[in-house]
Amino acid sequence: MRRALSQVAAAVGGRLIGAEATVSGPVVTDSRQAEPGSLFVAVAGERTDGHAHLAQAAAGGAVGALISDLPAAGAALEGAGSELGLIVVPDTVEALGALARAHLADLRAARPGGLSVVAMTGSVGKTTTKDLTRQLLAADGPTVAPRASFNNEIGLPLTVLQTDEDTRHLVLEMGASGPGHIAYLTDIAPLDGAAVLMIGHAHMGGFGSIEGVARAKAEILDGLVAGGRALLNADDPHCLELAGRARGEVLTFSTQGPADIRATGIEMADGAHASFDLDLPGLGRPRRITLALPGRHNISNALAAAGLALIAGPDPELIAAELGGARIESPHRMDVSTLGGDLLLIDDSYNANIDSMTAALAALPEMAGQRRRVVIISEMLELGESSHADHIRTGELAHAADAALLVGIGPGAQAALEAAERRGTAIAGYPDADAAIARIDTLLRDGDAVLVKGSNGSGAWRLADHLKEARPR
Repeated sequence: MRRALSQVAAAVGGRLIGAEATVSGPVVTDSRQAEPGSLFVAVAGERTDGHAHLAQAAAGGAVGALISDLPAAGAALEGAGSELGLIVVPDTVEALGALARAHLADLRAARPGGLSVVAMTGSVGKTTTKDLTRQLLAADGPTVAPRASFNNEIGLPLTVLQTDEDTRHLVLEMGASGPGHIAYLTDIAPLDGAAVLMIGHAHMGGFGSIEGVARAKAEILDGLVAGGRALLNADDPHCLELAGRARGEVLTFSTQGPADIRATGIEMADGAHASFDLDLPGLGRPRRITLALPGRHNISNALAAAGLALIAGPDPELIAAELGGARIESPHRMDVSTLGGDLLLIDDSYNANIDSMTAALAALPEMAGQRRRVVIISEMLELGESSHADHIRTGELAHAADAALLVGIGPGAQAALEAAERRGTAIAGYPDADAAIARIDTLLRDGDAVLVKGSNGSGAWRLADHLKEARPR
């Protein structure tokens, strides 16, 4: 982005205090990422207030900052000798969104039809589909997509602001933990293509029911521009029910039956890699695809990525040629590695709900082969009233996957441990990630297959990182 601070202030309805300057670098919310020409957004978060880090941002080269607390900003900059221009707004997060909205609108006005914007939402599969879609579109032209899971009111506008006059495709991931969240995001970035991957149980505590989840996810369809196209999972009845909500054409994808985008003749090879015939509009005939990423459930994510890429405009032949080689790029997402002692680590620990837990445990037998299977789970968070039942189901699924040992982290995982133990699976429970890390090396054997899965906030990822450090290849 290149804008004068006065132009930034006009776009966000703010008041500029201090010297005029031109923003020519990135927009950041972490002062440590400031570089020459950047704009720093001071966000008052739960752990730290960005206003306290203005001097660090200025030292890194930031020329301006969005602030909401002028006294705190003045105190932070006192004696720093900074020429940092300050744009005062009531709410810096809302101002960040307004700036991204204006930036994207300007790019589209300057190049009508020159920039495609596609996004996906769903209870599972968003980040994987985002990674795959990014790679398919990058083969066609300059493409911007979020890092990791930048899918909320801060991450999405930061991603939008990375686009410039050369960007051909913008890929966005849209998450929600309550009604209205996705509508807010699509107001920032209206969409040429919108996919709903699955209506499941993620963040059930914020929606109250599966119907509430569906209503919230459907907001992405309201965010389509005139002529925009929707992409729905034909294997999920809740998704198909949203077809009437779309303003324009609706495409469907399926691994099970009729759809616009299909996978047929599915076969699973060693390491749980899927091969299938891809049927994609414009191909003329199906193409045989073998996915680089593991897990039967990722066939659906690959089809969704192919559908979004199709909407964005690349030649279907290019999409088919690139799909097999696309990989998961974000950390802790079905990251499979062989560690010291021939330990096979399946790190899917970024997040979890009963839908993604079911998919991961279903993939475990194919990925483990003849290895002894160990499942490590941390508590699944934000499930609402279904939490206890979902953890019981997890224990049952771990037993069904022939886990020799189920390790649970956190009090919420106790129900899973008890359910697995009732069926004869050995268990070990720990109150938190630190306690589990202290003991895990004594529980594992060389040659084991270890699946690590859990919600980000309950710490399973820390145990996965420990294993990678403790058992270098």
